[in-house]
Amino acid sequence: MTHHISRAMQHSLRILALFVMLAAPALAGPPLVCHPINIGSAQSLPWTSATWNLSGEESYDVSHLVADTLHLLGPETPVLVRMETIRRAALYSHNNAAVAKELLSEMAARAERDERGALAAFDYGYLVETYRQLEMALRMSRGAGNRANWVNPAAGLNGYVWVKKAISIRGGDAEMEFAAALITTENSRQDYQEHVANAKAGMKENPLLAQNVASHF
Repeated sequence: MTHHISRAMQHSLRILALFVMLAAPALAGPPLVCHPINIGSAQSLPWTSATWNLSGEESYDVSHLVADTLHLLGPETPVLVRMETIRRAALYSHNNAAVAKELLSEMAARAERDERGALAAFDYGYLVETYRQLEMALRMSRGAGNRANWVNPAAGLNGYVWVKKAISIRGGDAEMEFAAALITTENSRQDYQEHVANAKAGMKENPLLAQNVASHF
């Protein structure tokens, strides 16, 4: 009798473990917001919070956010660093509607001024998609409080189009392909798989990209 009970408990535990494993990706949250990009020792916006929705440890003055972000997104800044910088900027700005709108407006203006500029197009598109996923994350978060009512200044915009434009201008870029994969995770399985494959193709020459691909996928 005891033996049968023990076997039944073991079976139940195995099923429970399976449910936890299957549920993990769904609970992880939108990747552009909830999962930091490993940028090594590269410079970005200051960040000490252990969580995506800020833990109250941050003392950064968001009045400098737009200028600081644009400065960090210079022509020599790698794409992975751009991704993490934009993620941090979006998270800081969602507590200040005016700053969030200003950041989006400056990114849009820069992309439109430089029609053939891959990096400007990428930055704008990635910010639009980060705002979209931030809106999703806030709706999912029970502890967001009033932030769940945050109004997305990029609502209705398609940032993925701009990221694809940037990839086309660059003639292929494994880090941009990685970004596109994160954007299409829940939208298009075919596009997602293609971007993941293209990102993985560039991992041998890019150890930091390989680390990020491994941790996200």
